[in-house]
Amino acid sequence: MEFAEINRTMKTPTKNNCLPRSFYDRPTDKVAIELLGKCLLRRHGESGRWIGGRIVETEAYLSSNDLASHSRRGMTKSNASMFAKPGTLYVYPIHGKVCMNAVTQPEGLGSAVLLRAIEPIWGIEEMQRSRGHQDIRRLTRGPAMLCQALSVQRREDGVDLTKNPAMMIAECSTSEPVFQVTTTGRIGVSRGAELPLRYFINDNPFVSGRRRDHV
Repeated sequence: MEFAEINRTMKTPTKNNCLPRSFYDRPTDKVAIELLGKCLLRRHGESGRWIGGRIVETEAYLSSNDLASHSRRGMTKSNASMFAKPGTLYVYPIHGKVCMNAVTQPEGLGSAVLLRAIEPIWGIEEMQRSRGHQDIRRLTRGPAMLCQALSVQRREDGVDLTKNPAMMIAECSTSEPVFQVTTTGRIGVSRGAELPLRYFINDNPFVSGRRRDHV
Protein backbone atom coordinates (compact mmCIF):
# COMPACT_ATOMS: atom_id res chain seq x y z
CA MET A 1 0.00 0.00 0.00
CA GLU A 2 1.39 3.43 -0.94
CA PHE A 3 0.70 5.26 2.30
CA ALA A 4 2.28 8.51 1.10
CA GLU A 5 -0.10 8.71 -1.85
CA ILE A 6 -3.10 8.14 0.41
CA ASN A 7 -2.02 10.68 3.01
CA ARG A 8 -1.03 13.58 0.78
CA THR A 9 -4.53 15.04 1.31
CA MET A 10 -4.42 14.70 5.11
CA LYS A 11 -5.12 18.02 6.81
CA THR A 12 -2.12 19.48 8.65
CA PRO A 13 -2.57 19.44 12.45
CA THR A 14 -2.59 22.77 14.32
CA LYS A 15 -1.11 23.75 17.67
CA ASN A 16 -4.52 22.92 19.15
CA ASN A 17 -3.75 19.28 18.33
CA CYS A 18 -0.36 19.36 20.14
CA LEU A 19 0.15 16.57 22.67
CA PRO A 20 0.11 17.87 26.27
CA ARG A 21 2.84 17.29 28.83
CA SER A 22 0.65 14.71 30.58
CA PHE A 23 0.93 12.48 27.50
CA TYR A 24 4.69 12.15 28.04
CA ASP A 25 4.55 11.92 31.84
CA ARG A 26 3.88 8.17 31.80
CA PRO A 27 5.87 4.93 31.51
CA THR A 28 8.29 5.19 28.60
CA ASP A 29 7.25 2.00 26.82
CA LYS A 30 3.61 3.07 26.90
CA VAL A 31 4.47 6.48 25.44
CA ALA A 32 6.62 4.82 22.75
CA ILE A 33 3.69 2.68 21.63
CA GLU A 34 1.15 5.49 21.73
CA LEU A 35 3.36 7.86 19.75
CA LEU A 36 2.82 5.58 16.76
CA GLY A 37 0.32 7.22 14.45
CA LYS A 38 0.88 10.68 15.92
CA CYS A 39 2.20 13.49 13.72
CA LEU A 40 5.68 14.98 14.05
CA LEU A 41 5.98 18.45 12.53
CA ARG A 42 8.64 21.13 12.13
CA ARG A 43 8.38 24.64 10.71
CA HIS A 44 10.45 24.87 7.56
CA GLY A 45 12.87 27.77 7.75
CA GLU A 46 12.33 29.20 4.26
CA SER A 47 8.62 28.70 3.76
CA GLY A 48 7.52 28.83 7.41
CA ARG A 49 5.05 26.02 6.77
CA TRP A 50 4.80 22.76 8.66
CA ILE A 51 6.70 19.78 7.26
CA GLY A 52 6.74 16.23 8.63
CA GLY A 53 4.52 13.20 8.83
CA ARG A 54 3.14 10.32 10.85
CA ILE A 55 5.35 8.53 13.38
CA VAL A 56 5.72 4.88 12.37
CA GLU A 57 8.66 3.63 14.48
CA THR A 58 9.95 4.32 18.00
CA GLU A 59 12.28 2.88 20.65
CA ALA A 60 12.03 3.25 24.42
CA TYR A 61 15.12 4.04 26.54
CA LEU A 62 14.56 3.52 30.25
CA SER A 63 15.78 5.35 33.34
CA SER A 64 17.05 2.19 35.06
CA ASN A 65 18.38 -1.27 34.16
CA ASP A 66 18.99 -0.21 30.57
CA LEU A 67 22.59 -0.48 29.38
CA ALA A 68 21.78 1.30 26.11
CA SER A 69 20.26 4.38 27.77
CA HIS A 70 22.30 7.59 27.82
CA SER A 71 21.08 8.21 31.36
CA ARG A 72 22.66 5.08 32.82
CA ARG A 73 25.73 7.00 34.10
CA GLY A 74 23.78 9.95 35.44
CA MET A 75 23.31 13.49 34.19
CA THR A 76 26.04 15.17 32.17
CA LYS A 77 26.22 18.38 30.17
CA SER A 78 25.59 16.37 27.01
CA ASN A 79 22.52 14.41 28.17
CA ALA A 80 20.98 16.97 30.55
CA SER A 81 17.86 17.37 28.39
CA MET A 82 17.05 13.70 28.90
CA PHE A 83 16.45 14.52 32.58
CA ALA A 84 14.26 17.54 31.83
CA LYS A 85 10.47 17.85 31.95
CA PRO A 86 8.43 15.25 30.07
CA GLY A 87 7.79 16.52 26.56
CA THR A 88 11.29 17.96 26.15
CA LEU A 89 13.20 17.21 22.96
CA TYR A 90 16.54 15.47 23.59
CA VAL A 91 18.85 15.69 20.57
CA TYR A 92 22.20 13.92 20.69
CA PRO A 93 25.10 13.69 18.20
CA ILE A 94 26.24 10.41 16.67
CA HIS A 95 28.82 9.88 13.89
CA GLY A 96 28.53 13.48 12.69
CA LYS A 97 24.73 13.35 12.63
CA VAL A 98 22.01 13.70 15.27
CA CYS A 99 19.03 11.72 16.55
CA MET A 100 16.03 13.03 18.49
CA ASN A 101 14.01 11.75 21.43
CA ALA A 102 10.92 12.79 23.32
CA VAL A 103 11.60 12.83 27.08
CA THR A 104 9.17 10.85 29.24
CA GLN A 105 8.21 10.38 32.88
CA PRO A 106 8.81 12.92 35.69
CA GLU A 107 11.68 15.38 35.56
CA GLY A 108 14.97 13.99 36.84
CA LEU A 109 14.49 10.34 35.88
CA GLY A 110 16.27 10.26 32.53
CA SER A 111 14.05 8.30 30.13
CA ALA A 112 13.04 9.03 26.56
CA VAL A 113 11.60 7.68 23.32
CA LEU A 114 13.80 7.67 20.22
CA LEU A 115 11.86 8.78 17.14
CA ARG A 116 13.14 6.35 14.53
CA ALA A 117 10.98 6.96 11.46
CA ILE A 118 8.00 8.82 10.10
CA GLU A 119 5.79 8.39 7.06
CA PRO A 120 6.45 11.66 5.16
CA ILE A 121 3.29 13.60 4.37
CA TRP A 122 3.81 17.37 4.47
CA GLY A 123 6.68 19.25 2.83
CA ILE A 124 8.04 16.28 0.91
CA GLU A 125 9.90 18.51 -1.55
CA GLU A 126 11.60 20.37 1.30
CA MET A 127 12.61 17.07 2.89
CA GLN A 128 13.96 15.80 -0.43
CA ARG A 129 16.17 18.87 -0.73
CA SER A 130 17.41 18.55 2.85
CA ARG A 131 18.23 14.86 2.39
CA GLY A 132 19.59 15.13 -1.15
CA HIS A 133 17.37 12.20 -2.18
CA GLN A 134 14.29 12.00 -4.36
CA ASP A 135 13.28 8.49 -3.26
CA ILE A 136 10.46 9.09 -0.79
CA ARG A 137 11.27 5.90 1.11
CA ARG A 138 14.78 7.15 1.88
CA LEU A 139 13.73 10.47 3.38
CA THR A 140 12.81 9.62 6.96
CA ARG A 141 13.49 5.88 7.31
CA GLY A 142 15.85 5.98 10.27
CA PRO A 143 16.55 8.37 13.16
CA ALA A 144 19.47 10.28 11.60
CA MET A 145 17.71 10.51 8.22
CA LEU A 146 14.63 11.84 9.99
CA CYS A 147 16.59 14.63 11.68
CA GLN A 148 18.30 15.57 8.43
CA ALA A 149 14.98 15.65 6.55
CA LEU A 150 13.44 17.97 9.16
CA SER A 151 16.64 20.03 9.56
CA VAL A 152 16.81 19.15 13.25
CA GLN A 153 20.24 19.89 14.69
CA ARG A 154 21.93 19.82 18.06
CA ARG A 155 20.69 23.36 18.77
CA GLU A 156 17.15 21.95 19.02
CA ASP A 157 18.21 20.00 22.11
CA GLY A 158 16.01 21.06 25.01
CA VAL A 159 13.07 22.35 22.94
CA ASP A 160 9.72 21.99 24.71
CA LEU A 161 7.54 19.97 22.33
CA THR A 162 4.41 21.04 24.20
CA LYS A 163 5.01 24.79 23.75
CA ASN A 164 7.52 25.44 20.98
CA PRO A 165 6.03 27.38 18.03
CA ALA A 166 8.32 25.69 15.50
CA MET A 167 8.14 22.00 16.45
CA MET A 168 5.51 19.67 17.89
CA ILE A 169 4.05 16.20 18.08
CA ALA A 170 0.30 16.28 17.58
CA GLU A 171 -2.81 14.24 17.19
CA CYS A 172 -3.49 13.85 13.51
CA SER A 173 -6.44 15.97 12.47
CA THR A 174 -8.23 13.10 10.78
CA SER A 175 -9.18 9.72 12.13
CA GLU A 176 -6.26 7.30 12.18
CA PRO A 177 -6.37 4.11 10.12
CA VAL A 178 -6.31 0.90 12.10
CA PHE A 179 -2.81 -0.55 12.31
CA GLN A 180 -0.97 -3.37 14.03
CA VAL A 181 1.93 -2.61 16.36
CA THR A 182 4.92 -4.95 16.14
CA THR A 183 7.46 -5.20 18.98
CA THR A 184 11.09 -6.30 18.57
CA GLY A 185 14.47 -5.83 20.18
CA ARG A 186 16.15 -2.50 19.52
CA ILE A 187 18.50 -2.05 16.59
CA GLY A 188 21.69 -0.05 16.18
CA VAL A 189 22.83 -0.57 19.79
CA SER A 190 25.56 -2.86 21.10
CA ARG A 191 24.06 -3.33 24.58
CA GLY A 192 20.47 -3.83 25.61
CA ALA A 193 19.49 -4.80 22.06
CA GLU A 194 17.62 -7.84 23.36
CA LEU A 195 15.08 -5.75 25.26
CA PRO A 196 11.73 -5.71 23.42
CA LEU A 197 11.50 -1.92 23.33
CA ARG A 198 11.28 -1.17 19.61
CA TYR A 199 7.80 -0.57 18.25
CA PHE A 200 6.57 0.06 14.74
CA ILE A 201 3.51 0.06 12.54
CA ASN A 202 3.54 -3.33 10.89
CA ASP A 203 3.82 -3.44 7.10
CA ASN A 204 4.49 0.29 6.81
CA PRO A 205 7.08 0.88 4.06
CA PHE A 206 8.73 3.76 5.94
CA VAL A 207 9.83 1.66 8.92
CA SER A 208 13.61 1.17 9.09
CA GLY A 209 15.42 -2.12 9.64
CA ARG A 210 14.77 -5.56 8.28
CA ARG A 211 11.70 -6.55 6.34
CA ARG A 212 11.56 -9.91 8.11
CA ASP A 213 10.81 -8.14 11.41
CA HIS A 214 7.33 -7.42 10.10
CA VAL A 215 4.61 -9.91 10.86
